[in-house]
Parts: sequence; C-alpha cells; structure tokens
Amino acid sequence: MRFAVQRIRPGRTAGEIAKMAVTSAVIPPAAVRHRIRGVVLHGRARPWAGPRVVLFDRDDTLIRDVPYNGDPALVEPMPGARRALDRLRRHGVRIGVVSNQSGVAKGRITAGDVRRVNARVEELLGRIDVWEFCPHDGGDGCGCRKPAPGMIERAARRLGALPSDIAVIGDIGRDVEAAAAAGARGILVPTARTLPAEIAVAVETAPTLRAAVDLVLGGRRRR
Repeated sequence: MRFAVQRIRPGRTAGEIAKMAVTSAVIPPAAVRHRIRGVVLHGRARPWAGPRVVLFDRDDTLIRDVPYNGDPALVEPMPGARRALDRLRRHGVRIGVVSNQSGVAKGRITAGDVRRVNARVEELLGRIDVWEFCPHDGGDGCGCRKPAPGMIERAARRLGALPSDIAVIGDIGRDVEAAAAAGARGILVPTARTLPAEIAVAVETAPTLRAAVDLVLGGRRRR
C-alpha cells in the first residue's frame, strides 16, 4: 500500500490512479521474479572486467522528465549529461538508451513522437549507438517493459555484447532491477522521484551522472 501511495502523484486522473493501484500490487512480485531469473540465467557470468557498453534510462537520467513528451522542443539535458557521455566515448565505450514509453499504449504520444524526441536527444548529447524503447503499458504483459530485461537483452544482441559486459544507469528501481534480471551491472542515480525503498535496496548508487561514470570506468562498486 505504501508503494502505491508513493507512486500516485497529484494530478493523476481517476483512471490512472486505478491502474497505478493495480500495478503497484503487481510490480513487487514481478521484480522478484525478474531478479531470480537473472540469477538463474546469469549467475555464472564472468566478473566485471571493464565496460564495453553503458545503457541509460532516458527520462530523469539523461534528460529532464516531461510526462508523455512528444515535443522535441521540450527536451532539456540533465546536468552533466553531455560531459558524462563524451567521457565514455573517449574511453571507447558504446552508449545506448533503454526507455519505458507507456504513453504510446495510452494514446498520449505515438512511436513517431518518441523517435523525434530521441533524435533531439542525439542533437544535444551526441550519437547514441542503440535505442530501445518499450511502447507497452504496465498491464500488457510484455517482456521489454522494465523491470523486465527485454530491452537490455535486445540492445546487447544489437551491439554484439554480453549482458555481463554492460552497465545500466537509471534513476528508479525498475532500471536496476532490469539490469539484474539481464545479468548486467546496475547503478542507481537517484532524483526527486526515486523512492527511499529503491535507494535502500540498490546494489550501487551514485549521486550524479559524473559519479556513476567514475564507477563504471573505475570498475569499482560502491553503495
């Protein structure tokens, strides 16, 4: 119940509140299931030996979150985002984005809107090697919506990388849960919308994107 209350922000419609209440009951056991899947499938993956790929959440990680945004003019990078990405590029690390975009399923935006916003992100932050977004809603039962690992696994295949060679950086619990389910390394960079419970259970956290990149390039793990 506390999880549901924290997720339901002011301004939600009655329909959205009902759906959030239902999904709040479903998310915790689903997250546990995905984590167990990751342990079973990738428990013997070789230790982290340096990054080949870093996958980022998009909204509130690389750019400021504008709910259901389909307007490229509203794209605003998060502080330090361009410098963080450029630093990874200088080290030969490939960069991708994995983003839940349920606004497509809700009819708030189109897949074309998402792609136009993504193109604007590249204009501001530089080339992204791989984009993956999930157009489904929470109740659709897909395998790509985080905390499911589908987008991470697809990005890995497209880049010819193993999940164990990937770090995933995001701002909420489902980002690092998806990383664990895929067998990748997850780093949480909390923002105002990150729940205290999500911070408490994260294996690795960093206060800023710069600090998260320090962790990735240094290979160290830190709470």
